[in-house]
Formats: sequence, C-alpha cells, structure tokens
Amino acid sequence: MNPFLDSTDVVDDGAEIHRRVERDGYLFIRGLLPVDLLERLRMQILEIAWEAGWVKAGTPLADAVADLNSFCVEPESAYMDVYARMYALPEFHALQHHPNLIGLFERMLGEPVIAHPRFIGRTIFPQKEAYTTPPHQDFIPIQGTAETYTAWIPLSDIPVELGGLQVASGSHRQGVYEFRPSMGAGGLEVVDPLEGTWVSNPFAQSDVLIFHSMMVHKGLPNRSDRLRMSMDGRYQKIGNPIAPGSLEPHSQPNRWENIYADWPSEELQYYWHQWDLEVKEYDFGYLEKRDQMAFEMAAQGDQGARSALQRVIARDLDADKRKQAEELLARLDTAQGAV
Repeated sequence: MNPFLDSTDVVDDGAEIHRRVERDGYLFIRGLLPVDLLERLRMQILEIAWEAGWVKAGTPLADAVADLNSFCVEPESAYMDVYARMYALPEFHALQHHPNLIGLFERMLGEPVIAHPRFIGRTIFPQKEAYTTPPHQDFIPIQGTAETYTAWIPLSDIPVELGGLQVASGSHRQGVYEFRPSMGAGGLEVVDPLEGTWVSNPFAQSDVLIFHSMMVHKGLPNRSDRLRMSMDGRYQKIGNPIAPGSLEPHSQPNRWENIYADWPSEELQYYWHQWDLEVKEYDFGYLEKRDQMAFEMAAQGDQGARSALQRVIARDLDADKRKQAEELLARLDTAQGAV
C-alpha cells in the first residue's frame, strides 16, 4: 500500500492545498496540532474511560490498556452513557476551533468556514476486528453540502498495530457509491473494493488527515491491547447549506443545554447562532435503503446486519420499525449464541 502524500510543506499555500484536495480528495499534514493540547484531552477522556471500567486495572492510565470485559460500541447504551460524559468536556469541543485547523480550511477554501457543532469522538476497543469501521462516505450521515471536509485527529501516536485510517485516493469524484449494511460505525459499507487506490501510513500525535465528504475511507483493525481514540471534525464554507443534524450534539439524546451545564465559559456555546445559516433538510433515503437491506439480511441470519439494526433501535423515530429491529436483533443474538 502506498503512503499518504505528505502536504506538510505546503500547508500555508492555500492555492496548492486546494489543488491537492480537489485532485486527491485528502490532505495529510504532520504536526498541525500541539502535542501537549492533545495529550491533556486524551488523559481527560481516559479518566472517564477508567471510571467506566474500559481501562484495565493495575495498568498505567497513560498506556490506555483496554479491559475487554467492558467491550462496547456505538450506539449501545453502555458506550453512549460513557461517551456522553466525554462529550460534555469543554476541551473536547474547543479542539475543533483551534486556529491551526480553522486557518487551514480558510486558506484552502478561500472563505470563512464553520466547524460543525456535531464534533465526534471515537474510542475503539482492540481485538474486535469485526467492528472495524468499514469503507464508507461521510456525505451520507452529514449531507448539507458535499463540499464538507472531515479532519480526522488521532489523540495519540497511531502505529500500525493500533490501526488508523485509510482513504481511497480520488474516490471523491464519483458521487455516492453503492453500499450495503455492515458491522462497525455507520452500519454500512461501500461495495466497490476500489483496488489500487488505498493509501495510509502510521500517525504521530499532532498529525491530521483531512478529506472530502465523498471520499471513501475505512478504519484499520486495532490489533494492539490499547484503546484507540480519535476525533472527527467537519468543516465547510459558512455560505453553503448545512443539514440540521450537523447542528445537534453527536451524543444523542443529550441536548446542548445539558452538555453546557458545567462549562466555565460561554465563549463557544451556541457559536453558530452568529450566522444566518442555510439549513437544508436531511434526505433519509440512504438510511432507509440501508435499514431495509439490513432487515432482509437479518431475516436470513446474516450477522452483518447487526450494526444497522442497533442504530434503528437507538435512533429511529418509528416505533414499529424499532420493534421489528429489536426482534431481528434478538434472533441474531440467539443464532450467534448457538454457534
């Protein structure tokens, strides 16, 4: 596999980074964020993980050795309850507003940008390869404008054994790919293998990977014994449309007033209210297609439907649909237990 094209040396050249992201769909920048800032946030998150039993007792907290007895994934309540505590940290949300990030996007896009309020944190348990994030496109959950960019920010060094992220260079130019339900974050995967396009390399703490919302990307399996933690920030021009979900917290069902309750400052609270944003309604067609396919797969005993069913149960507003998903997931659980 080829490594990322390193764009660190042109990070201050707005025209060149725009040319590269238009051509390749991504930018890999070394040392964009301060190590000390990331390490403080990592340790705050690890303190919460330790209290939840995610960190193995008797090991140094900084080593982030996972207790696999506490394994859980989004959107299970065992995961989301802990994640909600992490999500309430003001330092968690401040990270995406760092001037090195905002400045890069404004140089690249040539206009003022907004960081989506829906900032996302990921904590990936090791040795659970089936739950590795499959190849997908961020546009399906984000929407608004396709000209939205993700900044993937690892909170620690990411050597090969800890996994990381791969992108399919140039895949952002083909629109929305065909997909099917799959295990892992998002509950779906792109069908096209995109052979010969994948690029990746290890990350150092402070490196950032930026990519277009249509870019196909996937996680690499965490084969270490440690928790892997990263953040996903989304950025776009202020003048482009934004979907309503991007203005809501990621840690549903929490509301902003609950998240802000113990913040010492109001500086970053409801910051997006300063702009008259064009809010574009969300097209649920993609997720409805995923869910129908997942129901059909689950009825045939296909465990690959599990993550999609969990998302229906946790987030769908249709009570009948949630009930159907619960029944199908129970059947999958029974079948899995019988193996």
